Amino acid sequence: MTKEEIFDLMNTNPVFHLATVEDDQPRCRAVFLYRADDNGIIFHTSVKKPLYSQIIKNPKVELCFNDPKNGIQVRVTGKLDLIEDNNFKDEICEHPTRKFLKSFRDSGKMEDFYNDLKVFCLKGGKAFSWSMKTNFMPKEIISL
Repeated sequence: MTKEEIFDLMNTNPVFHLATVEDDQPRCRAVFLYRADDNGIIFHTSVKKPLYSQIIKNPKVELCFNDPKNGIQVRVTGKLDLIEDNNFKDEICEHPTRKFLKSFRDSGKMEDFYNDLKVFCLKGGKAFSWSMKTNFMPKEIISL
């Protein structure tokens, strides 16, 4: 797969699994992608979730995207960076897929919305794809 095909797979299948480490225990959960392109793989979480503290303590992660229609999986390893830009947080809230965030921001339900919402970006990750067809072939690493 090319880098562009990988980004397309991610954006078409925006629910991915994110693996972190807490002490010596792996943790994995489903996360909702904001977008993936040459600017990075971007998602958000709340400062109140264990995910946030796990990333702050160890920003090295692995992401796993799945395209069930085509039987392809893409795994990405890399280091997450925190984005603290309230204008970007507003951009995310205005996206049609993030109406739930916009309602929190605009209603005041979250006491300190901009400090609670944490945005992360993985840039320069290493990706590889897997399918039954390529199961026993060497991995081709793609730099994102």
